[in-house]
Amino acid sequence: MDRSTNLDIEELKMTREQYILATQQNNLPKAEHAQLYRVGIYGWRKRCLYFFVLLLLVTMIVNLAMTIWILKVMNFTVDGMGNLRVTKKGIRLEGISEFLLPLYVKEIHSRKDSPLVLQSDRNVTVNARNHMGQLTGQLTVGTEGAVFGHSVETPHIRAEPSQDLRLESPTRSLIMEAPRGVQVRAAAGDFKASCRKELHLQSTEGEIFLNADTIRLGNLPTGSFSSSPSSSNTRQTVYELCVCPNGKLYLSPAGLGSTCQFSSNICLWS
Repeated sequence: MDRSTNLDIEELKMTREQYILATQQNNLPKAEHAQLYRVGIYGWRKRCLYFFVLLLLVTMIVNLAMTIWILKVMNFTVDGMGNLRVTKKGIRLEGISEFLLPLYVKEIHSRKDSPLVLQSDRNVTVNARNHMGQLTGQLTVGTEGAVFGHSVETPHIRAEPSQDLRLESPTRSLIMEAPRGVQVRAAAGDFKASCRKELHLQSTEGEIFLNADTIRLGNLPTGSFSSSPSSSNTRQTVYELCVCPNGKLYLSPAGLGSTCQFSSNICLWS
């Protein structure tokens, strides 16, 4: 009993001391200039924050407006953009399209009722290469016409209306071959074939047929022939066309009979 009584007394003393200490702390005078700390962003920092938030909002609105404008101008759709359409068979271009870099395709064709136009400020060059990357064929279209780097196979060659058609090989030979013949025709104009050296017309199993109202062979040499002294004073207006054994043509003054054998000095010097 004594021990428990002592414990209760001690607890009462401790409780009393705590009460007195708490009462004294409440009765202490408060400091006149207590320092207060405000939590948050104030002053110029707050204005800068609002400015950056407003700038970000304006940038987002402008970006969204530009995106919508680009989508509308470029005509973006599910199938493609602009004149470009992606189909099951490949890519389809409608209207006028411009390529700034090389274009590699397998096949190009237009619609059945529309032509295919390739246009460039300078030359248009089309190259054909094999699996090794070597150039096998080339087509270059410039101001002078079309230039082919190798052989060309085509069923028809024609010029534009009221324009001349000219086939020219400046440094090599020009060969036209076909299993059933080659036909060159000028329905509404003249046909001219000129060369610097020699022009060969050869037929191995047929004939060379010249059908025209007038056939002219210019710059043919003329052989000398005189049947009598009096005939030399008269002006010769009629000539005979003669052929040398090597095929060279020359003119001989016409007489009562053939005069080619008397003017054969041309053949000797040819």
